[in-house]
Amino acid sequence: MKFIKPYLFAFTVLLSVSCTSQKEKPNLKNVYKNDFYIGTALDLNQINEKNKKEDSLIRKEFNAITAENIMKAMFTHPQKDKYDFTLSDKFVEYGEKNKMFIHGHTLIWHSQLAPWMQKIADSTEMKAFMKDHITTIVSKYKGRINSWDVVNEALNEDGTLRKSIFLNTLGERYLVDAFKLAEKADPKVDLYYNDYNIEEPAKRAGAIALIKKIKTEGGKVDGVGIQGHWRLESPSLEEIEKSILEYSALGLKVAFTELDITVLPNPWDLKGADVNQNFEGSEKMNPYPKSLPDSIQNKLAERYASIFKLFLKHKDKISRVTFWGVHDGQSWLNNWPIKGRTNYPLPFDKDLKHKKAYDSLLTLKETKK
Repeated sequence: MKFIKPYLFAFTVLLSVSCTSQKEKPNLKNVYKNDFYIGTALDLNQINEKNKKEDSLIRKEFNAITAENIMKAMFTHPQKDKYDFTLSDKFVEYGEKNKMFIHGHTLIWHSQLAPWMQKIADSTEMKAFMKDHITTIVSKYKGRINSWDVVNEALNEDGTLRKSIFLNTLGERYLVDAFKLAEKADPKVDLYYNDYNIEEPAKRAGAIALIKKIKTEGGKVDGVGIQGHWRLESPSLEEIEKSILEYSALGLKVAFTELDITVLPNPWDLKGADVNQNFEGSEKMNPYPKSLPDSIQNKLAERYASIFKLFLKHKDKISRVTFWGVHDGQSWLNNWPIKGRTNYPLPFDKDLKHKKAYDSLLTLKETKK
């Protein structure tokens, strides 16, 4: 027995060190597990698990996923008589395998339509398309997808309805019909209206009016998705908080669905997050082509911390916070609204290393204990 004790002691020490080491490595999904889901948007390569290091990071940090592109209409419904669920199947299987909350994005959106959809000119044909498209997709993933963006970006900046192909052919009725069709296909799934800048007063008022109208006319709306494509100085925390309170007062779950924070200057006449806007580049518009200065890293960390502090204050109203991308290298903001820039909007850099912004989110929780 004399010889066994030293080994037992050594094993105990190693076990203690191992447990301590694990405790010293918190992650986003665990530290916020009692508050709201922490999600990310997956691109094609991530859905196909091409990069083991990225895959490990996704599974470690996030417990909710959104498909960045592959569930949009041009990919799922490329021809009138043909659906392609190859990639969306892989996306759903990835979420199920990793026990994640799975969000479907998106059913009705004016952008990224298949060419044949853009040629629909009359109300009868559009109504038939919407019924077939929504019913087929939602029914296929019934009980497997947890929530859907039913309608995406239907509003102008002033809160009026965007003159999309859907509005032009069907009028305002298309909004109610979309939610009714989705509910009929899967009565238990959560249904969201999703848009950018709906934390700004005019557009927020438009979103509230739109959602009230849908609900009054019998459409089921469970939540609102505030995209959260934000900047270092704006929108104000006051407007974000007003939005949480006003949407929640409608009986809605509030999700922040596409969160990222640009650190770059943007053209003065930039409006919202419309992907169709593009501007000419210059050195002034791309000030950090190689790396981000510490001063801006600090500002980004402070901005994320202040936003999440607000989220925690209203965690009873917030269902999910999803970052729009896993790391900086993946971000759409590198090419929008000016192509070829280097942006740094997320908590992880292009090499998958966590930034000060990430640390600030963990520290925020530690100080709350």
